[in-house]
Amino acid sequence: MSTTTGTLVKGIDLTGFLVKDPAKAIAFYRDVLGIVPTQIDEEGRGAEFTLADGTTFGVWRPEDGETGGFVMFAVDDITSAVGELRSRGVELPDPMESPVCHMTFGQDPEGNGFIIHQRKK
Repeated sequence: MSTTTGTLVKGIDLTGFLVKDPAKAIAFYRDVLGIVPTQIDEEGRGAEFTLADGTTFGVWRPEDGETGGFVMFAVDDITSAVGELRSRGVELPDPMESPVCHMTFGQDPEGNGFIIHQRKK
């Protein structure tokens, strides 16, 4: 197995859970664990909680209804990261754009989801 001297991934922008009932999940993390949402989706799909150490945790309802955990890996340049990962055999769709970021969704060999993510400046 080869190792790469440089890395595309510079950190984790967000970890979280895919949930069936975002309102119930938000209430649990807010009211039981005591972490205050820092961003709540206007359409009720989920929320993000920025924690005291600067990390971000989120709960989101996916369109396909699947549940589970995910990690959002931070990159500096999504276009070059996607190209490099594809050259290494990773299947990734073209990145999508949101108001705050660019991202694409992939899976590891076990079927665990991950997101390659570039925040907008």
